[in-house]
Amino acid sequence: MITPLQVPVIGFMHSPFKEKFGIPRQPNLVDVESYIVMQAPYDDIRAFAGIEEFSHLWLLWQFHHNKALDGFRPQIRPPRLGGNQKIGVFASRSMYRPAQIGLSVVRLKRVEQLDGQLRVYVSGADLLDGTPIVDIKPYIAYSDAIADAQSGYASQAPQLKQVIWSDTALVQRTQLAERGLGSSRQYQEIEQVLALDPRPAYQDDPERIYGLHFAEFDVRFQVSATEIVIVELIEYAS
Repeated sequence: MITPLQVPVIGFMHSPFKEKFGIPRQPNLVDVESYIVMQAPYDDIRAFAGIEEFSHLWLLWQFHHNKALDGFRPQIRPPRLGGNQKIGVFASRSMYRPAQIGLSVVRLKRVEQLDGQLRVYVSGADLLDGTPIVDIKPYIAYSDAIADAQSGYASQAPQLKQVIWSDTALVQRTQLAERGLGSSRQYQEIEQVLALDPRPAYQDDPERIYGLHFAEFDVRFQVSATEIVIVELIEYAS
């Protein structure tokens, strides 16, 4: 009998994505910056010698907020297909799989010591705040990038929608800035996240107001066929 694989948690992701809703369905769709805080004994700067020569990294991580599954489920319903068509779990990147392990390629920004922590800063991650990281590996362009690869039902990149700030949201943004909350980068990140239309494909109610917890903000928005309107931007009340 093969012993179940055990992997260490080498660090934890610190991300502006505070809930599953709104996280891009694939990495590198938005230029959101986040960072990994390495845990002892893996917070040894010597373990990162030479990493600055690589532009991108593979992150292996744990789906730590999944609900427990009752046995193996061989098929899932991808949101990209509207949630009403089943495909095999191994033909998907669904979080509900035998091993609760995710894989994301991200851009390396820097590695630095800050406030007694060893931090690995990246951009493009599609990870929830607090996600356990189980390994970091360099991305190798000549072998990891396959020019003639086929991507099945996910062959086309998602179409972006125009994001508009309502007058109310613009006033609120100014008021938050006066209190030292928010930055131009964060507002750009919010726009990038919303432009992907985070709703499940089966939801299509132009009158509904959706809520998204991003960083310290509660973002409320409406979606039409071509655009997304931010109707409110308020401080998130935990």
